[in-house]
Amino acid sequence: MTSTPASFPAPPPLTVGFDLDMTLIDSRPGIRAAYLALSAETGVPIDADLAVTRLGPPLDEELAHWFPAERIAEMGDRYREIYPTHAIEPTPLMLGAREAVTAVQALGGRAIVVTAKHEPNAKLHLAHLGVEPDRVIGWLWAEAKGEALREHGASVYVGDHTGDVRGARTAGALSVAVPTGPCDEEELRAAGADVVLPDLLAFPGWLRSYVAGGVAAGEPATDSAAGPAVEADLA
Repeated sequence: MTSTPASFPAPPPLTVGFDLDMTLIDSRPGIRAAYLALSAETGVPIDADLAVTRLGPPLDEELAHWFPAERIAEMGDRYREIYPTHAIEPTPLMLGAREAVTAVQALGGRAIVVTAKHEPNAKLHLAHLGVEPDRVIGWLWAEAKGEALREHGASVYVGDHTGDVRGARTAGALSVAVPTGPCDEEELRAAGADVVLPDLLAFPGWLRSYVAGGVAAGEPATDSAAGPAVEADLA
């Protein structure tokens, strides 16, 4: 009597989530331009230079610094309307962003973008810059990002803000952080980031180690697995 080898389901494909603002794109020039345009249109002074130092949380939180509560919804809608005209063209990629996304896909994985930004505007940025993730999900911040990450089976989430760390934790995903936004390495570590890389240029090397088994899926990374790493969305 011959025995039939046991069959096991194939492991799920690698899925890596990325934040957008100050992780994949340097949105400061574009957001600054959009705030200046909104200020000129409404006559309300907005310190755009200050606003772009605290990117990450949802747009309404920033607008609350400049407009009364009863106008925030209206101003948010107007900001999103004028955003494509003013913010897409001047916004560049962050160093290593394209390589980070393609590194996931080159390994047969899926790269998704999960951001607090208005989803249509997020897609405009990526299309303009020629970056092609497998999925873009917008309008989510901090713990709410965890819901989308979990739904899409992401085992890793890469971001620049402590809110991104919280999103990864909510999803049960590995939190990989880059101090390229408003949060420095110490803040990201204190928030619970598993790995802090100096920037996305270090990500492909770290990812190869992770996939090769240097880091077990779902377990915190060690510094030796981080390769060139150091110890270390929004309007």
